[in-house]
Amino acid sequence: MRTALVIGTGLIGTSAALALAGRGVQVHLADHDPEQARTAAALGAGTDEAPEGPVDLAIVAAPPAHVAGVLADAMRRGVARGYIDVASVKGGPRRELEAMGLDLASYIGTHPMSGREKSGPLAATGDLFEGRPWVLTPTRDTDTEVLNLALELVSHCRAVPVVMDADAHDRAVALVSHMPHLVSSMVAARLENAEEAAVRLCGQGIRDVTRIAASDPRMWIDILSANPGPVADLLTDVAADLEETVQALRALQSSDEAKRGEGAVGIEDVLRRGNAGQVRVPGKHGSAPRTYEVVAVLIDDQPGQLARIFADAGRAGVNIEDVRIEHATGQQAGLVQLMVEPQAAPVLSAALRERGWAIRQ
Repeated sequence: MRTALVIGTGLIGTSAALALAGRGVQVHLADHDPEQARTAAALGAGTDEAPEGPVDLAIVAAPPAHVAGVLADAMRRGVARGYIDVASVKGGPRRELEAMGLDLASYIGTHPMSGREKSGPLAATGDLFEGRPWVLTPTRDTDTEVLNLALELVSHCRAVPVVMDADAHDRAVALVSHMPHLVSSMVAARLENAEEAAVRLCGQGIRDVTRIAASDPRMWIDILSANPGPVADLLTDVAADLEETVQALRALQSSDEAKRGEGAVGIEDVLRRGNAGQVRVPGKHGSAPRTYEVVAVLIDDQPGQLARIFADAGRAGVNIEDVRIEHATGQQAGLVQLMVEPQAAPVLSAALRERGWAIRQ
């Protein structure tokens, strides 16, 4: 691939453009808002000047509701040899293009499974997709050259290609992305009118659950409008679980010992099913989940503290598999949780103690 046209210079489009430009591809940028395209160009994502002729690959990064229209316009103008979109739903846009009577041999739907809470070109980064799954949904009609161009794009972005059926993809993202986002938003909504004294008690658990609720509502209306059925089906199941959980909690309030026992069984059931689902979430680099030991270190909120911890861990020959930081309420301090292989935990704890770090047992 020598040339590409990115249509839509938000977070995803600009990030893809940055990755391609960094690999030597000549990238042209277009957007319904010319100022946004100029911003992306200023970031080094390419040029906002139109290409003189057809490019190798056109990448449509428009909202799901507009993907088919933008693709159809580009295909009718013959702006590229191959066309892809990066929308978060795949079945709907393809059916819209088929209904328009377009030849879809030059098109393949794709979806990079990566993003951020922030949107727009200023939030973009060239390594946004690195190590992340990038779904491709070819059909029997898809031209081999177009599939190869899409695979080349995924390679340039250092993502991991995953081939799926379009409708299977839409059901999958409803489960792992769209439904969780709505649940996160519903939990976060409980905080809107909560007492300040209660909100000040927020810890890492509520932060983890509500993090994605910070996303742009307008963007998510577009996403959910393109995939409402599968999401509604999943939320129906969640609602049934919620109703059973509420009944179990009410039973725990009963003065009747038998009812309290039934309530405890109900709560244990939902918690155990949660355990069983959570362990299926892929671990580091998409591999099977691993069990790590946690070494908890108390730190002051000062520049360079994390760098010192990582350097000391490196001197001890210990690899940090993951890290979490929990900030102390009302204090300039925090707790850094270092996840390491079980056999490395005592080695790391001893090494950090020797270097003056406070380890919490």
